[in-house]
Amino acid sequence: MSFSEDVTALRDEAERCLRALAGKRARLRDDQWTAIHALVVERRRALVVQRTGWGKSAVYFVATRLLRRRGAGPTVIVSPLLALMRNQIEAADRAGIHARTINSANTDEWEPIFAEVEAGAVDVLLVSPERLNNPDFRDLVLPKLAAGAGLVVVDEAHCISDWGHDFRPDYRRIRTLLADLPPGIPVLATTATANARVTQDVAEQLAADLHGEAGDALVLRGPLERDSLRLAVVRLPEAEQRIAWLGEQLDRLPGSGIVYTLTVAAAHEIAGYLRDRGYEVAAYTGRTEPAERLQAERDLLDNKLKALVATSALGMGFDKPDLGFIVHVGAPQSPVAYYQQIGRAGRGVDRAEVILLPGTEDRDIWAYFAGLGFPPEPVVRATLDVLQAAGRPLSTGALETRVDLSRARLEMMLKVLDVDGAVRRVKGGWTATGREWSYDRERYERVAAERTREQRAMLDYLATKGCREEFLRRCLDDPSAKPCGRCDNCTGRHWPTDVSDTGTAQARARLRRPGVEVQPRRMWPTGVKDDLGVSGRIPAEHLAEEGRALGRLTDIGWGNRLRELFAGPDTEIPKDMLDAVVKVLAAWDWTTRPTGIVTIASRTRPQLVASLGRSLSDLGRLPHLGDLVPQSDPAPRRHNSAHRLRSIWHTLTLPAPVAEAVRQNPGPILLIDDRIETGWTMTVATHHLRQAGAPAVLPLTLAITT
Repeated sequence: MSFSEDVTALRDEAERCLRALAGKRARLRDDQWTAIHALVVERRRALVVQRTGWGKSAVYFVATRLLRRRGAGPTVIVSPLLALMRNQIEAADRAGIHARTINSANTDEWEPIFAEVEAGAVDVLLVSPERLNNPDFRDLVLPKLAAGAGLVVVDEAHCISDWGHDFRPDYRRIRTLLADLPPGIPVLATTATANARVTQDVAEQLAADLHGEAGDALVLRGPLERDSLRLAVVRLPEAEQRIAWLGEQLDRLPGSGIVYTLTVAAAHEIAGYLRDRGYEVAAYTGRTEPAERLQAERDLLDNKLKALVATSALGMGFDKPDLGFIVHVGAPQSPVAYYQQIGRAGRGVDRAEVILLPGTEDRDIWAYFAGLGFPPEPVVRATLDVLQAAGRPLSTGALETRVDLSRARLEMMLKVLDVDGAVRRVKGGWTATGREWSYDRERYERVAAERTREQRAMLDYLATKGCREEFLRRCLDDPSAKPCGRCDNCTGRHWPTDVSDTGTAQARARLRRPGVEVQPRRMWPTGVKDDLGVSGRIPAEHLAEEGRALGRLTDIGWGNRLRELFAGPDTEIPKDMLDAVVKVLAAWDWTTRPTGIVTIASRTRPQLVASLGRSLSDLGRLPHLGDLVPQSDPAPRRHNSAHRLRSIWHTLTLPAPVAEAVRQNPGPILLIDDRIETGWTMTVATHHLRQAGAPAVLPLTLAITT
């Protein structure tokens, strides 16, 4: 449908809508009007790539108002994060647009929301991308929404492309959604962080019809300059110096802001340290409860906090125009991802400080995430064979017992295969479609190479002597990139790198504070009952107590020392680590003190484990009762619980003399290993010890991986 009304009158109406949304002084930018006209009058598909704060949401809210006034159905927005959804709903409400959301956190509201949609009372419906692959929603709800939509919006559209810095498999289904739309329904895709390759990829997906033929998508791409941002890099050699620097400089940073970290553990450590120094801060990660996240967002918006210490869970779409600073403790692995995150700052203020504190551990963390890519072809083929042979739907849990992949990586692979047509998600799990499927090895290898190139570019950003903003904008293929005249390199004004001895000591004490709780496995994995004879809940009489670890490998305190230890040759326990383990034991609030020690003999680090057990036996005056001994060479690394448990069950044994010593021991056993990855070695070892008569088992390890 197109409108014959006067274009000038329509733009005046659009301007009035914008002022209701953004204030009396707001005026449409030329590209905003171009996009709105394309959507409302020409019913086209458009991709808008513009900097954060440019007003992309204004395009779809104004277009929604105009289309709704002309009898169109509601706008359906695919939006990736709850924080983004909340901001969008609040913005829509200011403009008199009634918006509702469907996501995993409000399932009890779905039915009344659908009733409102059918009654025509909803102007905007926000949908989380994972809903698109829910069988009931995909088959029963989505077709009705798509058929009756007045506008479809894909927010943070770079997530569609596996070249994008934040590719998400759930977004791949959007291409099918767009291809199935009835003719005449306009589509808008928006993002602030897409280089030329991602822009082209998204535009091609946006324009393709049901048969994959290329159409015509309007692409509006603008300059990415952010004239309020003051970019800087501060390089300090040790983690405790970086944290101390943050504690001593935070008062100098304007207003309130965000401190980004690369890991959940770092977010909590840094938040705790800053609170110790008297700052009002809160940790915000993907593991934070939804209610706590919402409260933290509100407290930051209301300037009740100096900072949120956050992982990338607080990223796209968080809208606080007066955000005065962003500090990264640890470098993201892509300049594009970095530019997306710092784009949160300085949208409504003249100056915002953007500081990066890189660490030597950053590359280790990048390497970990790099290992989560699309699996190799034999694993994919094996999964398809299992589904084909089953002849019925298999749940992800059931598949996990038969395919050697972690749950998260298996789910990612299945979503990609679903969009490719090789599998289908149905009630009860997944089925194979039997369609021909080819492994696009070349593309996956190119994506992996692109990730490596991005990491090199991030290192180049840290080292550059040129303009920092220009560097980032060139990474985004911004043709108008030029020296900003504001960053530390352009001005020659660099942040000081001196840190007080007192501050460093306080940070070191916090980061090196030993001791991490280790929760025992409480359930056997599914699918092992037939061969191992165990299933369901682990009986209390075979269960370990809560254990302790010196630290996490992802920590920025002990994690650095532990990574160095495990990267080097086998050696006896270093004195500083032994002293720290003794502190862990001293602080352990166990019900009954252990009366004996058992070690898990290691084929890879025998000196380390043996020396730790021997030292603690001597210091604690506890008898060393012996070793649990692996009876074969180490099995290949297993990625999920069922495979890992099978590889350990029959190889880790309790020798008869050790079993007799355990039976004669009157109290709890301190069970020692060098590191815990999945927890199944400790679980099987505990099972053997409890069967031998140990009244309790207390796991102790140097490191845990998460």
